[in-house]
Amino acid sequence: MKVLVVSLLKRKVTPDIPAARPRVIYEIASGLVKKGHQVSLLGTADSNIPGVKIIPVIEKSFVDMPTFENPFYAETAYLVKLAKKIEEIGNQFDIIHNHTYPEFINLLVAKNIKTPIVSTIHAQAFPEYDEALSLFPECYHISISEAHKKLFKKANIYKVIYNGIDTNIYSYQEKKDDYLLWLGRLSKAKNPDGKFMDPKGIKWAIKLAEETNSRLLMSGNIEDMEFYNQDVKPHLSDKIKWVGPQSSELVLTKPEVAKLMQNAKVFLMPINWYEPFGLVMAEAMSCGTAVIGFDRGAVSELIIDGKTGFVVPPESGIEGLKTALSKINQIKPQDCRDHVVANFSTETMVDNYEKTYLEIIRVSPFKD
Repeated sequence: MKVLVVSLLKRKVTPDIPAARPRVIYEIASGLVKKGHQVSLLGTADSNIPGVKIIPVIEKSFVDMPTFENPFYAETAYLVKLAKKIEEIGNQFDIIHNHTYPEFINLLVAKNIKTPIVSTIHAQAFPEYDEALSLFPECYHISISEAHKKLFKKANIYKVIYNGIDTNIYSYQEKKDDYLLWLGRLSKAKNPDGKFMDPKGIKWAIKLAEETNSRLLMSGNIEDMEFYNQDVKPHLSDKIKWVGPQSSELVLTKPEVAKLMQNAKVFLMPINWYEPFGLVMAEAMSCGTAVIGFDRGAVSELIIDGKTGFVVPPESGIEGLKTALSKINQIKPQDCRDHVVANFSTETMVDNYEKTYLEIIRVSPFKD
């Protein structure tokens, strides 16, 4: 098959990129190449995937460009350019796989080309987003979890395909150190009362560490330093530490992240939002590390409660997290690893997308 993978323009796609969506794009594209398909990536010129032809729309990703005077207009202009490029070259391919954010920008040209478009929805669902996607019934929308799919009331979701991770990078380690681990994004979003929304639950992680006198390592990307200075920095101590620089982009490499996960006693996912998937949970379990998470979004689809970690009712709050932590030694690291290899590996994800492409090509009204 000739496959056109349409990337996001916010970030480049390279072997060492730490951000979640580019990681998934990289694994899909490189996995398809390994299976003998001809793959091209439409995105930034500085993207690099061995065996994949890069078709550039812009030289550098938005995050690597100088600050735009008017970011909304500048980024929208580049996204329109991306959509027009799909319209120009789309019919040269058997299938187009869209990963752009927002996904629906590229779908505006779907009716102008014969090649079917598969569009993976990576972002959290909300009503306006659902409404926009529903305007493109000719496209094949893919959700990344069953919980994610259920949130779309109007858009026609073709099927669910779980994200996959490289289980060779996130390799198994049975022996653990005695620390809790939290990795995520310090969102700039605020509640109506002016407090930071904390979708990834870092404040829960800190509270759990303080109330159980546990070591806690944290790292991630900081969208707003006020959040870090107000809600994280005052709690830092000999036991509670931030790993790496305080940056708006995650600067730890994948091997560095893997090392933190391999050695952790437990990975914490006390989220305050509907997580569409949660790649870090799969990565941690691949390393043989149990996960404790609040039962929101896809958490209960990734964690087998009582076997690869614990799914905690959000209403139980800190007491629920403490109870789960007290039982963490019941979890066998090998069970965590086996679960990910069977369900959330790159190989499984790529196989599922390959089958979906062939299935769609067979039923496409425009096939030759």
